[in-house]
Amino acid sequence: MKTRTRAWFQPRYPHIDQMQAHVLLPLLLSLLFFCFGEVKAGGLPGVVDGEPLPSLAPMLEKTTPAVVNISTRGSVPTRSNPLFDDPFFRQFFDLPRRAQRRATQSLGSGVIVDASAGLVVTNHHVIDNAEEVLVTLSDGREFEAEIIGQDPDADVAVIRIEAEDITALSWADSDVLRVGDFVVAIGNPFGLGQTVTSGIVSALGRSGLGIEEIEDFIQTDASINPGNSGGALVNLRGELVGINTAIVGPAGGNVGIGFAIPSNMARSLTRQLVDGGEVKRGKLGISLQELDEDLQEVFGVKRGVVISGVESGSSAEKAGLLRGDVITQVGSRRVQSINDVRNSIGLLQVGDQVIVQFYRDKTLYQTDIKVGESEDILMRGEEMAAHLGGAVFENAVSRRGRRYVVVARVDRQSNVAQYGIEAGDIVLSVNQIPVESIEEMATAVATRGNASLLEIQRGNFSQSIIVR
Repeated sequence: MKTRTRAWFQPRYPHIDQMQAHVLLPLLLSLLFFCFGEVKAGGLPGVVDGEPLPSLAPMLEKTTPAVVNISTRGSVPTRSNPLFDDPFFRQFFDLPRRAQRRATQSLGSGVIVDASAGLVVTNHHVIDNAEEVLVTLSDGREFEAEIIGQDPDADVAVIRIEAEDITALSWADSDVLRVGDFVVAIGNPFGLGQTVTSGIVSALGRSGLGIEEIEDFIQTDASINPGNSGGALVNLRGELVGINTAIVGPAGGNVGIGFAIPSNMARSLTRQLVDGGEVKRGKLGISLQELDEDLQEVFGVKRGVVISGVESGSSAEKAGLLRGDVITQVGSRRVQSINDVRNSIGLLQVGDQVIVQFYRDKTLYQTDIKVGESEDILMRGEEMAAHLGGAVFENAVSRRGRRYVVVARVDRQSNVAQYGIEAGDIVLSVNQIPVESIEEMATAVATRGNASLLEIQRGNFSQSIIVR
C-alpha cells in the first residue's frame, strides 16, 4: 500500500511550493543567526539581545521552600456486618465489643503563609481523620504539626509547626486575576516529591461542580494531580494566588482541568480558623428557586434567582426583600443560579454588609444587608393529627419567634418518601397558600381533592412537590 507524505510547510503555508521552500529555509536560518547569535543544540537561541532566555527558575528558587509535603496517619470506623452488631451474636461467639477501626494514610501538600507563627494552609481533605500530621520541608526537615482549625465546607485547613528558618509566601489579590494570566502549580503529586508545573488561568469563579459545599474556584491548565492538594498556585512574581484543591479527569488523572481556592477566600478563612478555630457562616434568611424559562417570562427577567420565602425577623426581611423578588447580584458576583447566591453568602461572615441587587415588578433595586446568624429551632408543638401521604408534621418556633411547619417523620414506604420529602424539611406553602402552623396547613390541604402542591425548603434550597 502506498503512503503519502507531506512537506513540513504544507499544512500552514499551502501557497509555498517545494522549490520556494528550499530557497526560503536557508534565508530564515541566516536571519535567526543574525538576530540571536549562536544557535545551541536543539535549535533554540542561547541569548536574546545579549540576555539569557526567560526562565522561571529565579522565582521558583525563592518560592518552592514555602511549599511543604504533608503525610498523615489516622483511623476510621470499619463498616461491619449488621449481624456482628447484634448483642446475642457477639455474646454467643465471644466477639469483642470494641468497635473495629481501619488505619488510614494520606499524602498531600501545604503552603507556609506565616513563617514567624509556623502557619501552614492546606486542604481539609488532606488532614481529615488524621491522628498524626507530619510536615516535610523542601530541605528535608520533618516536623509534627498541630491542627489549628478546619473548614470542611470550603475544604481549607490550617496547621502549625514549630520550626525556625522557614520561608512563607505572600498573599496575592486573587480578585485581579484574569483569564490568560500565567500561573505555576507547586506540590507533591503521587508522593514523588516537590514538583512544579506551569499553565494559565483557564476560567474564574467556577462553582456548581459538586466538589465542595462552598465553591468559587480558579480553573487552570497547569498540571494538578493527586498529591497536589493543598499546594500553591502562584503568579510569575511568586505570590500565592490560590490553594490547589481538585481535578476533573478520568481515573483522577490530569487532563488540563484543575481547580484552586482563590487566595482572597483562603486568606479570609485562614484568619477565622486561626482566631477562633472554626468558620462561622451567616445567613440572609431567604429560600430560593431557580429562574426557569416559565418564570423568566412571568417576571420579565432573563437572569437571576427567585426569592420563594423570607424568614420573619431575618436580615433579608429587615432589608426589605420580599417573596417574588429576583436577585441578580450579591456583592460583586452576578447571579446565574442558586449556587451563586449560596457561595457568595457562604464566603461572608456574621456581621458583614453586602449589597444585593434585585428586580421587583421589572424594576431594578438594590439594598444593603447585614449578614445575620443562623437560627435554631427551639421548640416543637403537637404532631399533626392527620397524616399526609405517610408524613407526620409538627409546629415549630424559631429562636426569633418565627412559626412554621416542619416534617417530623416520613414513612420510607409511603408515597411522600417517593416524592422526595424528608424529615427536617420545612413547609413554606400548601396549594400556593403560605402556612405557619399545622392548622393553616390542614385548611390549605382541604382546598384541593386528591393532590396537594407543597413548597418545601431544605437548607438554602426550595422546591415544589405534588403529593397525591
